[in-house]
Amino acid sequence: MIRAKSIVYERERMQVVKLINIGFGNIISANRIISIVSPESAPIKRLIQDARERGTLIDATYGRKTRAVVTMDSGHVILSAVQPETVAHRVTDGETDGEEV
Repeated sequence: MIRAKSIVYERERMQVVKLINIGFGNIISANRIISIVSPESAPIKRLIQDARERGTLIDATYGRKTRAVVTMDSGHVILSAVQPETVAHRVTDGETDGEEV
């Protein structure tokens, strides 16, 4: 009986990790995303530069134009060549490219 209770408790504590594709086979955890924004504004450009200087910038564009900037709860800033609307759609609709672990 005690074992059955602990199994139920473990299942309740488990959190589903949702992974989404941000382009070119790069996958990030959707659960940890704070924002998905366009890179054109001056404050976002400063955010990118600050992250570059801190060493928390991840460039996932493969040399293409940056179209989306994803900020994570860990303080990392991720650059993507995919439109912000596309990334947001993948997060909210459970894109088939996303995987649950």
